[in-house]
Amino acid sequence: MEVIHFQYIFRFPDDRQEIFDVNLDAHTLDLLEYISEELPPWTSLDFHQCPNCQLSTQIHPYCPVAVHLRKLIAICKNVLSYDTLHVDIITPERITYRGTTAQKAISSLMGLIMATSGCPHTNYFKPMARFHLPFASAEETIYRATSMYLLAQYFLKKQGIEADLELEGLAGIYQNIQIINKAMAERLRAITDKDSAINALVLLDIFAKTLPFAIEESLEEVRYLFVPYLQQSDKNQQKE
Repeated sequence: MEVIHFQYIFRFPDDRQEIFDVNLDAHTLDLLEYISEELPPWTSLDFHQCPNCQLSTQIHPYCPVAVHLRKLIAICKNVLSYDTLHVDIITPERITYRGTTAQKAISSLMGLIMATSGCPHTNYFKPMARFHLPFASAEETIYRATSMYLLAQYFLKKQGIEADLELEGLAGIYQNIQIINKAMAERLRAITDKDSAINALVLLDIFAKTLPFAIEESLEEVRYLFVPYLQQSDKNQQKE
């Protein structure tokens, strides 16, 4: 099996070092993790289950997002949001080094894990996970998410399916993510009194709230990037 490997190396203020390996099936982009130990109760599907959950406890007794986040949460349970740490991120394409706050470092890894965890609602983000961009800004996220969605519409059109050029489906995807983030935050508050993991989730949720708003505003934040295309369109119209 071909595997895509990502690695996060966290160095904490107390000189503790933690290494997180994220392995994906190169074809399905499913997260590969052998789970042998007994899972903690807070990972059960019906523990603060998302209101929009598409899974049933009979078939899936555990929440896939919670299961795959459990190691990250366990290691960061005693870490504060604004603790400064150094993080090295190794992806197939590049290596990123950065000194940052715990919440930002955890948020970056958390987003990668959630996208590939097997949750039906987060599966849509697998293409972004494949080309993981640590510490992406809001503008970068808008650009990447809309580009991903429109490319998906291209493939749908090639299959004879009507393309959603108004991005209504993308807004719906992000609205579901907001619901998941809220429910997952409730899980985390039930097991830890530290705020780093919860605030890491809050950072992800800020992006989830930003995208639908950006779509409503016709993506004006990134329109300036496409001036050459728009100018060419104007020239073609003038010729006509």
